Formats: sequence, structure tokens, C-alpha cells
Amino acid sequence: MFITLKPHTYHYENVPFEVPEGWVWCKLENITVLIEDCPHTTAKDEGKGYPLVRTPNIGEGQLLLDGVHRVSKEVYDKRNVRAVPQVDDIIYAREAPAGNVAVIRENEQVCLGQRTVLIRPMNTLIDSVWLTYAMLAPYSKNHLTSKATGSTVTHVNMASIRSFDLPLPPLSEQYRIVAEIKRWFALIDQIEQGKADLQTIIKQTKSKILGLAIHGKLVPQAPNDEPAIELLKRINPDFTPCDNWHYTQLPDGWTVCRLEQITNYEQPTAYIVNSTTYDDSYSTPVLTAGKSFIIGYTNETAGIYSNLPCIIFDDFTTDSKKVDFPFKVKSSAMKILKIHKDIEINYVTMFMSITRLVGDTHKRYWISEYSKLEIPIPPKAEQKRIVYAVREIFTQLDLIMESL
Repeated sequence: MFITLKPHTYHYENVPFEVPEGWVWCKLENITVLIEDCPHTTAKDEGKGYPLVRTPNIGEGQLLLDGVHRVSKEVYDKRNVRAVPQVDDIIYAREAPAGNVAVIRENEQVCLGQRTVLIRPMNTLIDSVWLTYAMLAPYSKNHLTSKATGSTVTHVNMASIRSFDLPLPPLSEQYRIVAEIKRWFALIDQIEQGKADLQTIIKQTKSKILGLAIHGKLVPQAPNDEPAIELLKRINPDFTPCDNWHYTQLPDGWTVCRLEQITNYEQPTAYIVNSTTYDDSYSTPVLTAGKSFIIGYTNETAGIYSNLPCIIFDDFTTDSKKVDFPFKVKSSAMKILKIHKDIEINYVTMFMSITRLVGDTHKRYWISEYSKLEIPIPPKAEQKRIVYAVREIFTQLDLIMESL
């Protein structure tokens, strides 16, 4: 069907914004068929069949059908024929997330769910992909969602959608706009992928650097450095080096010991927080050795650990963190480790950061296994050089990561 577009005429000062010559302002209902059809809201999920598109299944430009609710052919066949989505139709989400639109592509046979609207261009002079981009533009999304109503869940009403004013370019320009948007989006996708790849490379590089560090391959050795075995014999006159079978090519002056030979541990019982009512205005952090690290702040003044620096060790996951500020802990599933004063704690922290045990999550690891792990020990002076070199390299890598 062909129709003649009837542009909406504005007084100059009421135009939302100026558009190029050849463009016209139109109400959405003047250039599309708008159908609200939601008879399948309570349809049973059959687990297979035809996707029922609800508002969460509507992304920015395409449908998100992974894990979608599906309905049987019987339910599918009962749809309002006018509301059967066709290729190049557009589905609009009236709520959660309001304002998203997706264009129907080849082989997408779907049912419409509650709070969705089918938008069908009624003229061959309107490109569906262009209209999808136009509806996703900040002007369109902000204008429509600003008129959303409702208390618990807000939704865009049909009256606002029908009367929405849209600037319409000529068809040839719509095609050029779509091509340019796709070109830029493809470039952005390449950049994002490159960014993700570089972040992965940086993480791998850090792990590689730490591996080189604990194998004596990061910094040069100094012949005049006191051998590590002399250092360890001062710590314990009865010290006997491990067999060294894990580290067969260590530099001269290095030796191998067990973690427990340079570490004392303390149970955290006296430092467990009593109340988990945290507040960022409180002064004392509550720690876990996992990724979250600081899980909140407490105003409790008793039982604060302050024998610093130390390493906190999750006895179940074998995660660890160096800590140099007073703290309380979340639970007893932690060991507090003190490294002998003649061993660089940052060196031990590096070793532990790349040395984890994975197994039964209900098993406590420190006493039974982790403390028995062998750690290569360089001379004291070389420990310091290693720590300094790693810090310098990581600073540069972090600057690169922050600039992405």
C-alpha cells in the first residue's frame, strides 16, 4: 500500500530541533501501523515452540531470545493476525527496559507479550533499520520515557507513542544514515574487542612477569649478594633446604623452603566483626581475602588487627591479599599470616598471588597443604630488586589499562 505522507506543521519556535532541507516532521502514527497485542501473558512456558517476546527480550536493535519463554503452536496460531510480526517490523518495549526497540529479522517467528508494541512502517519510503536507529536515538528514548507513568513499574502509554514527533529524512538519506551508523558501530566493536583482548594480554603479562620473578629470571643476579641459605639459617639455625625438585634451574644464591618456615599464622577469631550493619562513614574496614576485599566499614573499636603488614589468606579458596592498614574480618574462614621480618612480604605476596590450590571448597588448606608449598627464596637484596622491578612494570601496565 502506498500513502502520501502528511508532515506535521509546526510554528518555528515549537520545533524540537532544526532538521536539514528535505526532511519533514511526522507523528509516528502517521507513518506506521501501531499494534498493541498482549494475549499471551499467562501462556504456559512449553520449553519449546515459538518465542514469546516480553520487554526484557527486546534489546537495542535486536531481539534477545536466549532462555526466552516459549509457547506452543496452538497458542501461536491463536494470535491476532494483524499482530503477527513480519520481517522488518519493529517491536517496542513499553516498560523494563522502556524505550528499547528491535527489528524482526529473517526466520524470527515470535509472539508479542505484554507491554510490547508492534511498529510496522506503512510506506516503502521508510526503512525499518533507520526507524529502529531513530527510535533508539537519545531524543526519541528520552522523550518517550519521560512521559512514562506508573508507580511500581513505569510504562510508556500508547497515546505518547502514537503522537511522538519524529524527523523523517528522504529514503536515500535513510540508507546513507544506516550505512554510516553500521560502519561506525563496526569500528566501535573492533575497538571494544581490541580493548578486551589487550586487557586479557595485560593480565597474562602480569602473571608471566610474576612467574619470571619467582624463578630468578626478572632481574640480574649480583655475585656479592649474601646467599639465601645464610639468611634462612639466621632465621632458623636448623634450616635444611628442600630438595628443589620443583625449581631445578634457580640461579646461584637462591634456595627453596616451605612457606611455613618463613610464616607464622594466627586464627582470626579475636578480630571477627560482631555486626554486619556496615556504613561507609565508619572508619574500620572489614576484609575478606576474595575479590571483594573490603566488604564494608564498621564502627566497632574492639578486636581490630593492627600488627602490620600482614597477609590475609582464605582457608577455603586460597585467595590472599597483603594488608597494611588496621582491619576486622568477616568470618573465621581466614588465616592472618605474618612473614618473618628478614623476608620481603611483597615477594611472598607475589608468590601467593599466582599459587593457588583448587579442590574441595569445604576443605581448609593452610595447615594441611598450602603452608607446605615450596617457595624459591632469592638473596635479601635480590628480593628487594624483584619487588621494585615488578612494581615499576605493573605501574606502567596499570596506566595502559586505565587509558583503555
